[in-house]
Amino acid sequence: MSELILASTSPYRRQLLERLGVPFRAVAPTVDEAAIQAQFDAASAADLAEHLATAKALSVSRQEPDATIIGSDQVCVCDDRILNKPGTAEAAIEQLAFLAGKTHRLITAVCIWQAGATLWHCDVTTLTMLPLSREQIDRYVATDQPLDCAGSYKLESRGIALFEAIQSADHSAITGLPLLAVARLLRQLDRSIP
Repeated sequence: MSELILASTSPYRRQLLERLGVPFRAVAPTVDEAAIQAQFDAASAADLAEHLATAKALSVSRQEPDATIIGSDQVCVCDDRILNKPGTAEAAIEQLAFLAGKTHRLITAVCIWQAGATLWHCDVTTLTMLPLSREQIDRYVATDQPLDCAGSYKLESRGIALFEAIQSADHSAITGLPLLAVARLLRQLDRSIP
C-alpha cells in the first residue's frame, strides 16, 4: 500500500485527517495560489477550489510519485466576492462586517492523486451569519484570532456563535477537509477505513 500524504501545512486539515485513524504525513505543497485565483471569478468559485486542491496534490506528486496524495482547498464567496484568509485583524473585521446578516457559501474541494489518476469531491456549505455590531465583531476577532481562515471565522471554536443557520452535507468540510468524502474516496482506492 502506498504512503498517504496530506498536501497541506494546515493544522486544521491535519487534525481532521487524524480522525480517520490512517497513518499519513503532511508535506507542504508549492503552489502559487494568488496566480491561480487570478484566473477565476466568484461565479466559478467551485472550479477555483477544485483547481487549487488539484494543484496542491500534483505539486507534491512530483516529489512523491509513489504516494497517495490528498490536496484540499476552500473558497468563501458572498455577493460575487471571494474572501481569502484575512491575515490581519483589520482584514478579518472588514470581512465579518461584510458577511454580517448575509448568507454565503464555503466551498471545500478535495483531490486525491494516486499513480497518475485523480479523484475529486466538492462540498458546498451555505451559512447565514447573524447581524453583528462592530463591538461583537471586534470582540470575536480579538478572542478567536481567525486570521488564517477563509471568511474570518472558526466554526469549531467561538465562531459558531456568529451564525443563524448552517446547511452542510459534511460539517467537517467547514473546517477544511470533507472527511465523509475523503473516507469514501480512500475506500475506493482499497484503503481500510475505519
